[in-house]
This record gives sequence, C-alpha cells and structure tokens, in this order.
Amino acid sequence: MKSAVFYGRHDIRIENRPIPAVGAHDVLIQVKACGVCGTDVHIFEGDKGAAETHPPTVLGHEFSGVIADTGSAVTRYRKGDRVCVDPNYYCGACEFCRDGMAHYCTHMTGYGTTVDGAFAEYCAVNEKQVYPLGDGTSFQQGAMTEPVACCLHGMDMCEIRPGSHVAVIGGGMIGLIMVQLARLAGASRIALLEPVEGKRAVGKALGTDVCIDPLHEDVPTALAAHGMLCLNTVIECVGRPATIEQAIELAGPKAVVMMFGLTRPDEAIAVKPFTVFQKEIVLKASYINPYTQRRALDLIDSGRLDVTSMVHTV
Repeated sequence: MKSAVFYGRHDIRIENRPIPAVGAHDVLIQVKACGVCGTDVHIFEGDKGAAETHPPTVLGHEFSGVIADTGSAVTRYRKGDRVCVDPNYYCGACEFCRDGMAHYCTHMTGYGTTVDGAFAEYCAVNEKQVYPLGDGTSFQQGAMTEPVACCLHGMDMCEIRPGSHVAVIGGGMIGLIMVQLARLAGASRIALLEPVEGKRAVGKALGTDVCIDPLHEDVPTALAAHGMLCLNTVIECVGRPATIEQAIELAGPKAVVMMFGLTRPDEAIAVKPFTVFQKEIVLKASYINPYTQRRALDLIDSGRLDVTSMVHTV
C-alpha cells in the first residue's frame, strides 16, 4: 500500500509498505478520508504534538473508511462497515485510567502519533476505537469526528450557560466548530475574530452574530457596538502567544479563557497577574478527546453540526 511516512522535520516520504497485519481484536480499515490536524503540522515542523512521535511513522489520526478485514475475535463489526476512529486507545489499568483521567494514560496508543496511522491506504486499529457512521454521513464528515470530539472536550470546560456572551478568536476549521458548539451550548451572542474575509463570511453563515477583522478594526469598540460589553467566555483557536494574550485582555469579570490553540512547546505568554486577579479570570486548556467521540459523531450524524461548509475556505 502507498504510505506517507514521517522521517523527521520536513521529511515525509511516499513509500510502498505492506498492508498492516490484523490482530485478533483489530479491524483493518481502508482509509477513505483523513484530515490534516494542527498536531500533524507541529510534528512536521519538528515540534512535539499531543504525544511523542518516533519516526519512521505514518501520521494521520482524523480518519474514516470501510472495514476491509476483521480479526478472529472481533464481534462488533464486519467487512464493509463504514466507520470512523477514535485514535487514542487507553490501557484502562494505569493510575490515570483508574482515576478517570484516561487521556493521561501512561500506556496510550495513538494511531497516527505513537503508532502508524491513516496517511496510508490501510490502517489497523483495535475494534474498541471504531464507531459506525450514520447512513447519511459522508467519509469526509466522518473524518471530522475526532476534531469535533476534541472541541467538545474543550467546550465542556468553557462553562457556557444559556445567555452567555462568547468570543472565538480564529476562524479556521476549529474556530468555526467552536462557534457552532457555543450556539448549541446556549450562547446568546457570539463574536468571531478573524482577519480573512472568506472565513468571516462562513462564520456568519454558521451563526456568528458579530464578525470582526482584528487587523483593521478596534476589537473592544466593535464588541461594545454590538452590546458585548462583558464576555463570559473567550475561546482562543489560533495557538499564538499574541492571540492568547488578547483573549485574556478581552475577557470580562469571572470569565473563562479557553486556550485551545496549540502553540509550539517552547513558546510563552506574558500574563499580568493583576489582570487575572482583578477580573477573577479562569485560564483553561484542553487536551485531546476523552470520551467525546460518540457525542461528536451523533452531532454530525444528526445534522446539528456543519463540518463541510468551511472545508474549502481554510
């Protein structure tokens, strides 16, 4: 099979590799769609992603496809099933798993990070990690389940209540998912800060109340003009120190600032403790997707979440 193999910084090679062997509890998936995550970009640039990657490794962890073969002990699935995959397989026995923090599992297998993933024609995964796609869900939509699951974990931590005022910084794929999740969580007003006009247009179509160009508009003035004088939640989806610092400055009293965008490991932000103290801001971050894959797929299957409108704009 053709595989895109990561060998090191800026070094990905297309190779012919054997189709993966299928263990007793594994399914072999013929990959039909696979997203490129920000984590993949960080790894390609030589930085650490969510987990350690030791080359040579086939990256790719946001994927869907068709089951081409099943192991001898597999009972849940059969050949021909259309599925997506939660790429993070927890051991269930370490202290983190036993204490309800499985995404910090000390023996976690990450398909596409710690072991070979889906930048290839086939990928073998444990059947526990597989979820069947709805009849009306495309492979492209199915591949978006993992990033939506990550967003859901972050959204669960944002403390958005009905009537909340929310700002999302960054209108890429993740930011546009967050806009929709904020609306579903009950936010009454949502602002999107995004310099690219096409992305702002998609954000508007997906339910944003206020779209602001942060490079050419005064953000506090624009927010105030739309009655958003006190932001309850600010979600940063860019992963740059400057926009994280902006999120802290924009946050209102008692606000939650979600630092969702992934920075480089060595980057730092300048935080004024007095600002945090005076406004009682809560700074949070979100790490991968513990136990949110099924909810993410249900949102996509039901049509409550649009993961296709933004594809050609980012």
